[in-house]
Amino acid sequence: MLKINNLSCQKGYNLLFSHLSFEVSSGDILHITGTNGSGKTSLLKILAGLNVQEQGTIFLKDYSVKSEDYQRAIFYLGHLPALSAELSCLENLRFLTTLNQSVKQPLLIDALKQVGLEDYEDEVCAKLSAGQKRRVTLAGLILSKAKIWLLDEPFTALDPQGVEMVEQYITQHCEQGGMCLFTTHQSSALKNQQVLAL
Repeated sequence: MLKINNLSCQKGYNLLFSHLSFEVSSGDILHITGTNGSGKTSLLKILAGLNVQEQGTIFLKDYSVKSEDYQRAIFYLGHLPALSAELSCLENLRFLTTLNQSVKQPLLIDALKQVGLEDYEDEVCAKLSAGQKRRVTLAGLILSKAKIWLLDEPFTALDPQGVEMVEQYITQHCEQGGMCLFTTHQSSALKNQQVLAL
């Protein structure tokens, strides 16, 4: 169980949210909603250990955010693709997965194929469309063994087929005992999702 207690976040002079408490258990899908600037991205970054909250605690079992066990349990997908334009799809994917695990090349190639990037292994990411870049990072999601997915606008730049693909991955992940917290301004067809409004 991921347990958040009395969390507060301030950006500059603006208090984005305060006294935020909730729990996420195995199998849960949590859709975080709110207007622009309400703190959705800030919340995910805090949960990923990239930003620090003003107050409050975050625990996964007995693990704190900065612990290795917590970080191994997290996969964070930011709003912008974390890719090097000079590297190929395969090189970027290898780098993304090496942060937490060692993945053999055939599995990397298969993951790119699953997200619709077959035969793009050696294409440099500078030449890809925004949607294709998003698919490279989604291939990292497929390969991740993390229990908790933190997805900031995962449907950005994707066509309807790509959105459906991501929803299928989220559903499968949570049916297998994982957890997913995500933000989106688009409509989502995910079943059994809970909503947290900021």
